[in-house]
Amino acid sequence: MSAHFARSHRHEALDRLADRRLLRELAYIDGHWTASEAAESFEVTDPATGTTVAFVAALDAGQTTKAIDAAARAFPGWRALLPQERSKILRKWFELIIAAKDDLALLMTLEQGKPLKESLGEIDYAASFVEWYAEEAKRLNAESVTSHLPNAEMMARREPLGVVGVVTPWNFPSAMLTRKAAAALAAGCTIVAHPSSETPLSALALAELGERAGLPAGVFNIVTGKAATIVGRMCEDSRVRAMSFTGSTEIGRLIAAQSAPTMKRLVMELGGHAPLIVFADADLDKAVTIAIDAKFATSGQDCLAANRIYVQRPLYDRFCAAFAKRVEALRAGNGLDDIDIGPLMHERAVKKVEEQVADAVVLGARCLAGGKRHQAGPLFYQPTLLADVADDALIMREETFGPVAAVTPFDSEDEVIARANATEYGLVAYVVTENGARQQRMGRALDYGMVAINRVKITGAPIPFGGVKQSGIGREGSRHGLEAFTDLKYLCLDVA
Repeated sequence: MSAHFARSHRHEALDRLADRRLLRELAYIDGHWTASEAAESFEVTDPATGTTVAFVAALDAGQTTKAIDAAARAFPGWRALLPQERSKILRKWFELIIAAKDDLALLMTLEQGKPLKESLGEIDYAASFVEWYAEEAKRLNAESVTSHLPNAEMMARREPLGVVGVVTPWNFPSAMLTRKAAAALAAGCTIVAHPSSETPLSALALAELGERAGLPAGVFNIVTGKAATIVGRMCEDSRVRAMSFTGSTEIGRLIAAQSAPTMKRLVMELGGHAPLIVFADADLDKAVTIAIDAKFATSGQDCLAANRIYVQRPLYDRFCAAFAKRVEALRAGNGLDDIDIGPLMHERAVKKVEEQVADAVVLGARCLAGGKRHQAGPLFYQPTLLADVADDALIMREETFGPVAAVTPFDSEDEVIARANATEYGLVAYVVTENGARQQRMGRALDYGMVAINRVKITGAPIPFGGVKQSGIGREGSRHGLEAFTDLKYLCLDVA
């Protein structure tokens, strides 16, 4: 084993873990915790301080194949279980996640940087998918088809696809895993998952709890290491019947291309560039609160973040003034403290934010708050508000993963619909208006998979989460999220 694994951890906050066994540094394959055969590892650091949290095993393509082997072997037995038996295991997993919530949230904040209160919220959110699909597993019913042939009885039933490859991002390391894996497991599929190398500890802790809950060996595998090596191997293996991915549109296209030769099912939640449209009839305080919540959660590192804020001109100046005060009041710092904004994930993210802010200002934007790096540390950026942002500015054309709000005025409903839809993305849009007829019109006219009217929180286990255009394929959550990991089989029985 590498000397890396033998090093003592330097992050003192790890002493707060009630269950130290949840800190796992080895990959999880076929019911065993395993390291790289070459004893290679990679460092996981706290983005708030740069302090080492763990050294995690870096596996290769050969070990990825072993994980796929294990999932393929486990599949017949797992699919053969009664749905009620799979449900009991998932229910136990849910209960263990909730019981370990404080430890899981601590690990997430240490590796991802988000405020601890947000990490606690994410664990609840992640657990909700396991609970939902524990119940939904029992409701995957066959349907009768009215026969069009004499002496024939017809039915269609759903059968699990097989091995599912799961690839999760660093911004929601627990929820994105459970939203995918719980649905696939409930359907009777087995899992080979690759978490982001920046935040693998959350996934490994969930694997530990899954083992305790009774997930059989090979049913749920976590392969840590370089994404290109591991995900590429998953894409090319014909036994992996589906790839479920959350991340950038660019990487989604690459996975789709690599999966094409084996005709895999694809479920993808990709980039977002959400508009927030505030009409003049909106309640000002409500609109500003919605803008704060929609833009600055997860320090702006969220595919659902409101990146383009359009405010109707009669309300524009008052909105900008009130919004600036709220932005200036946001507290940045270590996620373990009582703060609102944590660090960005890496230096690339900070430089992208700097580039977008500088470009917007050159094109005429006014910086009403923030506008530069924060003194809290090298990966912190001040909560920032830009007003009068031009439509051709980078920040209005590219997804923004940082605590920067871009605001611009509009005049008419038709105008703002055209501007909001003028993007390749189509994940979520937000609208603030008290006009009921306009609410309905906007819900229809906005070319997005999800539309939030007068609120921010709209997601959850019962709803079909996903986008249109370049923001994704398929849906996650709800019964549709489970059906994505099944094939329809048609049976025609002669009853003459």
